[in-house]
Amino acid sequence: MARRKKIYEGKAKILYEGPEPGTLVQYFKDDATANNAEKQAVIEGKGVLNNRLSEFFMTGLGNVGIPTHFIRRLNMREQLVRQVEIIPLEVIVRNFAAGSMAKRLGLEEGTALPRPIIEFSYKDDKLGDPLVPEEYVIAFGWATQQDLDDIVALALRVNDFMSGVMFGVGIKLVDFKIEIGRIWDNDYQRLVVADEISPDSCRLWDMETGQKLDKDVFRRDLGSLTDAYTEVARRLGVMPSNATHMPKPTLIN
Repeated sequence: MARRKKIYEGKAKILYEGPEPGTLVQYFKDDATANNAEKQAVIEGKGVLNNRLSEFFMTGLGNVGIPTHFIRRLNMREQLVRQVEIIPLEVIVRNFAAGSMAKRLGLEEGTALPRPIIEFSYKDDKLGDPLVPEEYVIAFGWATQQDLDDIVALALRVNDFMSGVMFGVGIKLVDFKIEIGRIWDNDYQRLVVADEISPDSCRLWDMETGQKLDKDVFRRDLGSLTDAYTEVARRLGVMPSNATHMPKPTLIN
C-alpha cells in the first residue's frame, strides 16, 4: 500500500491526504493529554472509542440537519472527512459551571447556569488556548460578525441535540467544545462542525451519581479513562451492552 501523505498531527489525531480531492483521512490516536499537554499518557483503546463515538454524534447531527465535515467511518481508527478551512477558535458551550469557569467565578462545580453560555478560545497551544471576546475575533479577522452569529446558532443547535441524546441515557451534558470549519463553493461559504465530538471534548456526568465519564477522569486521576468512555459508548448503543472493556485494537495504516 502506498505511503499516505501526512497533512497534520495534533495531540489526539492525525490527518492524512484523502483518496479524493477535498477529503482527508482522520486517524484517532491513543494519546491522552491534559493541562495543555503537561500531563500525557497513551491509553490503549482510547482512539478506537473516540472514533466510534464521534461517528455516532456526527451522524446524529447530520440526521437532524446540522452540517458536519464527517463523511463515513473507514475502520476502527479512521474516518473520511471533508477538508475544511478551520476557524482558529474553540467554541465552548456550557450548561453547568465546571472546570475553568467554576474556578474563574468561584462557583461550585455542577451549578446550573441560567442559560447555555458560549465562550470562544483562540486555538494556540503555546498560549494555552486563551479565552477571547467577540471583539478580538472580529478585530483580528478570525471570523466576521455574521460568522459569529452563525457559529452561535450552530453551537446552540448542537447543544440541543447533544443534551437530548445524553439525557436519554442518564448522562448530564455539563459542557463541550467544538471546532467550526468553512467549506467554499465558489464564492459561497458554508460553516460546518469539524474535528470531533467525543468524551475528550465534552464533560459528561452520570445524572444519578455524578460520576465523571469524560477526560476529567484522566485530568484528575479518578480511575480508568477507557472504562469511562466504554460506559458512554455502551449506554449509547455504540458497543454491546455486555462490554466491559476494549480489547487491544488492531492498528490499520
